[in-house]
Amino acid sequence: MFSVVFPGQGSQKIGMGKELFDKFEIVKKIFKDADDLLEFPISKIIFEGPEDKLNLTENTQPAIFLTSYAIFSLAKKEFGFNFNKTQFIAGHSLGEYSALCCYGALSFEDTLKILNIRGKSMQDAIPAKEGSMLAVLGSNLKVVEDIIKKIKLECYIANDNSPQQVVISGLKKNIEIFSEHLNKLKIKNIKLNVSAPFHCSLMKKATENMREKILNLNLKDIQNPIVTNFKAEPSISGLEIKNLLVSQIEGKVRWFESVEFMIKKGTKNFIEIGPGKVLCGLIKRINKNANIKSINSEKDIRELSSYV
Repeated sequence: MFSVVFPGQGSQKIGMGKELFDKFEIVKKIFKDADDLLEFPISKIIFEGPEDKLNLTENTQPAIFLTSYAIFSLAKKEFGFNFNKTQFIAGHSLGEYSALCCYGALSFEDTLKILNIRGKSMQDAIPAKEGSMLAVLGSNLKVVEDIIKKIKLECYIANDNSPQQVVISGLKKNIEIFSEHLNKLKIKNIKLNVSAPFHCSLMKKATENMREKILNLNLKDIQNPIVTNFKAEPSISGLEIKNLLVSQIEGKVRWFESVEFMIKKGTKNFIEIGPGKVLCGLIKRINKNANIKSINSEKDIRELSSYV
């Protein structure tokens, strides 16, 4: 059995999807439709940059979704891959929206527009350059939680990604102090290139702005259960999923638990659809026996059938 996962912020790069755009009319149309729907050239930003513009959250979120959706659509419609056999779907943060759209719960137009708004809301939740995020490497959730309690800093667990990677959000000044403390303990940490401290209570303003917009979405019940970030459990109910998408803005991304759940329920193969291979790396760290394939080129798509 296979499950399909979709990446979130941090997977973006200039030129993603360009090879497929140049070769396949279906991909060209999807990117052109996105430009028209958003009323600005998102495809130009994706293909040409500049990097700081692509990395603006209001652009990054629809850009990653657009690339993932184009790859999924190409594999399904041009190459005839049968995604109906998918056991579970999941997405990392904004990747949940990619999963919901690709599997028919959300329309392409609604997904594109809500992610543009979501990105801007999260970006503007606190003043520019006041927030930060830090990846802590080589330590698990409990170790990091204990350190936060010990030094009594207002830092928050944003992502529990794997047994060896936890991401922290907070005000920039607190994240810098926390990083210095980790350095003294010789715990590796890397500041993330993001424009705001996501998935923590500092996103309260974004939640308030997004709640009604998300709850008003036409989000249908879904046939392939989605393992949600907020609960790390599957859901097929459109109404429940909408409420979980609201909670997800401030809530911790429970990726480690989500992957463990899918494996426990019988998933043997994972397919990551979208730019980069971030989720492949995380899944391998969670379970070294998991079979993982990243899909972001024509060659990858052609190899799909033999993989599953």
